[in-house]
Amino acid sequence: MIKGEILKLVLQNILHYIDEGIHVIDNHGNTILYNDVMARLEGLDKESVLNKNILDIFPSLDENSSTLFTVMNTGRPIFNRNQTYLNYKGNKITTMNTTIPLFINDEKVGALEIAKDITKIKALSEQVINLQQELFKKDREEIKPRIKRYTFENIIGNSREIKKAIDIARKAAMSNSSVLIYGETGTGKELFSQSIHYCGKRKNKPFIAQNCAALPESLLESILFGTVKGSFTGAVDRPGLFEQANGGTLLLDEINSMGLMLQSKLLRVLQEGYIRRVGGLKDIPIDVRIIATTNEDPLVAIEKGTLRKDLYYRLNVISIKVPALRERKEDLKLLCDYFIRKYNKKLDKDVWMLSEHVYELFLNYTWPGNVRELENLIEGAINFISKDEHVLKKEHFPSYIVEESMGTVDIKDIIKLENSLPEIISEIEKKLIIHALKLTGNNITKAANKLNIRRQTLQHKIKKYKIRL
Repeated sequence: MIKGEILKLVLQNILHYIDEGIHVIDNHGNTILYNDVMARLEGLDKESVLNKNILDIFPSLDENSSTLFTVMNTGRPIFNRNQTYLNYKGNKITTMNTTIPLFINDEKVGALEIAKDITKIKALSEQVINLQQELFKKDREEIKPRIKRYTFENIIGNSREIKKAIDIARKAAMSNSSVLIYGETGTGKELFSQSIHYCGKRKNKPFIAQNCAALPESLLESILFGTVKGSFTGAVDRPGLFEQANGGTLLLDEINSMGLMLQSKLLRVLQEGYIRRVGGLKDIPIDVRIIATTNEDPLVAIEKGTLRKDLYYRLNVISIKVPALRERKEDLKLLCDYFIRKYNKKLDKDVWMLSEHVYELFLNYTWPGNVRELENLIEGAINFISKDEHVLKKEHFPSYIVEESMGTVDIKDIIKLENSLPEIISEIEKKLIIHALKLTGNNITKAANKLNIRRQTLQHKIKKYKIRL
């Protein structure tokens, strides 16, 4: 009895404090549970809803238009459906609803609806769509928007790794095939994407970028494919990004953050060459080149279940790996000089160079934020430096750069010439692993990233060398 009372109390508190609205009806359509969040969403008093039939509470609904009744009658759930409507206070709200049937011993006893208020997200996405629509109109009127356009000349570096990536990208620019770009955050994936577009056959056509991690799946679908008036409350006839990018390139950033259902629809578009607006019946042919990016190894994303294998094979026609900055440290000097010139001009300073000491610290630093982190550090240092100073010194940079760099591994002490080469290499590897674990507080994922190896590989080596965490 005590356990039952505790469980009941826990359930009551969960329903009270969660951010989602909860509405449960029995098999006659009467409300048996209605929490405070749902009451606020719909502008109703909770007590006036409980034990009342849903069709009496919402006269505008019938058994066909009510998702709760539909699910109860069909026995099939409805996942992540957007609904935009006026609540009882006259406020326009947008919710994302999941509605599921309830069974006891295979007998239908009612239905449960979970509603999340996404009104603000919907408003922001509408602004994004409207801005993109304006750019689309301007492009049609041959008015070029004033946006920064990158080409291969903007990619700085002479290392073998970056030259290999640029070489593949230049060849990709001459093709219409899909491209998949893999690189850590801050490596310059969008620079490569724009360079491929603006140095290729489609350079005079639109280039549109969309981050797949920024919006819920249903809203992202509306943005990509467009909407048809009346397809849902508040929907208007509006072209999506595929139509706006027709003839040009669509960059899908962080493709592994896109929902799996939407990934399957994207795969169909790539295979068939046409789209259908949300709520529409008409197939619209499109000619759009897809460039997709991911900030984690695509094979790891497939293994984790965040990237469909069939979509990966369809996108990975041309594959480009943008190297991390720690993999091309010979480019550091060139990049530093470039950013110093850039921010001298922007901030009206006269910085000549890095001090030798700072350059050594930079060489020993692991650069988790890659080129973007380097640029931000140079910009920050030039902001701090006095007008009469010309050399960037360690006091102009954050302390963590100095602290991590000072903790570098000295391997001279562990090299013993009487040992065999395999033994020396194993000792060095063990020392580096211990050092990486120490720097990351024994976080295996972060340590693996620092060592540029897979997490599973690091776990294997930790066991091999019997390293205690």
